[in-house]
Amino acid sequence: MANPVAMTALCACAFGTAPCPLFVSSQQNVLISGQLAATVMDNKPVTFAMCNNPANPTVAAATAAALGVLTPMPCVPAIITPWLPGSVSVMVNNKPLLNNASKLMCNWGGAIQITTTPALTVTVP
Repeated sequence: MANPVAMTALCACAFGTAPCPLFVSSQQNVLISGQLAATVMDNKPVTFAMCNNPANPTVAAATAAALGVLTPMPCVPAIITPWLPGSVSVMVNNKPLLNNASKLMCNWGGAIQITTTPALTVTVP
């Protein structure tokens, strides 16, 4: 069963070298355990430190300059889609609630997923 995600969750990219905290910017009024509830539109990760994916043009250029030795470069995710699939039954301000089973794809080929979520308590008034 998928669990809801809030602002304190950590994300990781398969090609990144460090996790990144999830930033909720899609809505500012629905809370879960005192934290902003995340939606599938919270798809703007800050950075995963360094990128190791040769499909990333900056990594490819640095690797070519190093005569083929894989050379990680600063991660700048290229995200244009929302998290998928998101909740099929819970909406937050007309957007599906993000859950820990959702994935986000970077245009450079990295799969981003939720790796750590705090224990959340959902209170229904």
